[in-house]
Amino acid sequence: MKLDINRHATTPIAQQLEAGIRAWITAHGAGGGRRLPSIRRLATTHHVSRNAVIEAYERLVAAGLVRSRPGSGFYVADNAAGLATQSVTTNGLEEVTNGLWGLFNANEHTLKLGCGWLPSDWREGDDLTHAIRQVARNSRSGIFEYSTPQGPLELRSLIQERLRPLAITADAQQIVMTGGGSHSLDLLVRMLLEPGDVVFVESPGYYNLFGLLHLQRVRVIGVPRLADGPDIERLEALLTQHRPKLFYINSVFQNPTGSTLTPAVAHRVLQLAEQYNFKIIEDDIYADFQHTPTTRLAALDGLSRVFYLGSFSKSLSSSLRVGFIAAPSCWVQRLVDIKMLTSISASRFAEHVVTTMLQNGSYRKLTERVRTKLSNQMAMALTLLKDADWEIYTEPAGGMFVWARPPLDVSPDRLSELAHQWDVSLSPGKLFFADHQPTPWLRLNVAYMQDPRAKSFIEAVR
Repeated sequence: MKLDINRHATTPIAQQLEAGIRAWITAHGAGGGRRLPSIRRLATTHHVSRNAVIEAYERLVAAGLVRSRPGSGFYVADNAAGLATQSVTTNGLEEVTNGLWGLFNANEHTLKLGCGWLPSDWREGDDLTHAIRQVARNSRSGIFEYSTPQGPLELRSLIQERLRPLAITADAQQIVMTGGGSHSLDLLVRMLLEPGDVVFVESPGYYNLFGLLHLQRVRVIGVPRLADGPDIERLEALLTQHRPKLFYINSVFQNPTGSTLTPAVAHRVLQLAEQYNFKIIEDDIYADFQHTPTTRLAALDGLSRVFYLGSFSKSLSSSLRVGFIAAPSCWVQRLVDIKMLTSISASRFAEHVVTTMLQNGSYRKLTERVRTKLSNQMAMALTLLKDADWEIYTEPAGGMFVWARPPLDVSPDRLSELAHQWDVSLSPGKLFFADHQPTPWLRLNVAYMQDPRAKSFIEAVR
């Protein structure tokens, strides 16, 4: 077995070995039962460490391509050639440029200008690593056991205190921990809606929610999002035609426009909710990016008909899925019941890590630094877009997103061509409308816009 190993490549040796063995299985059509070189022999032949070979074999065992026989060695698994071919084909798919999942499947070196998360090099790992080690060292239950269905009381109490500066009065018993914002939405949709119900959403708005609602066979009606919140005139007109059960609102640094709800609009939305008897989901997962708190629907409503969502995933780690719902008291038990049926609990380990960082102050200091950095990036991004003659929907006061439109004479094909030329991936604007209506508007993430590729792309679109 001859494998090409490049010791100067950024790809780890173990992964190179794995890819080489996988390719060998495919090329030779090896059937099940064929013995592979021993760990010692493969390491000696290719001048690599035994640990690298062991890791490569373990990866192949996990993928179902190789079988381990204790005391005998490693053997090609049945149907391994077919599996290897399938895996190679899947990993080699070209990036889907006209759909959201292209952002997740894009090459790691591609600039994800349209994504909804912070860049990896913005992430501060020291405090997080310290918290992880502390939990691993001091909490055996945090590593091995289920969390409680509602979530640890200690963490819920800390969140209760964090909501006070937002003027949201929520008892710890009104808070339910979840596995992030998307999990929160899934639980609420399951609990509050039935097929055929009508839900109002902001337009443009959060694409993932639209898919979740369609999956539930719910009728989705878009309400235009303006600089100060939902278009009240349009909302009132729609309410004369439809009777929604829910209205979903992203109150602060809305995704994708970056706009923030004003007090006047918030009060009117609640008046209409009372008049027409619909509930409200207030998604506030970008709260920690805001310097000075503004009006929240949950604060004005007192958690009467508003379900308030928060999350630590955007600010701390996309992999550390911790979110929460602050709900009216009468709905908490039902929410916990559905959570138990669908996922039993959220990650106890992740919850303990967040608890540790809230208690020692590291999370507060981290978000203060991120807020400042995003504010600076926003100012520079707005200047860059204006200088390049892009139209800006509204100038956000912070957060990650700008909703912008390139010069009118630029065709969609030309835009895609330029994005490809500068190795930039975008989120097509139509994804942010429930009916996927064509639009020239794009969501741009300001955290990525100081990259030379972003500047070149923006300036080239003229």
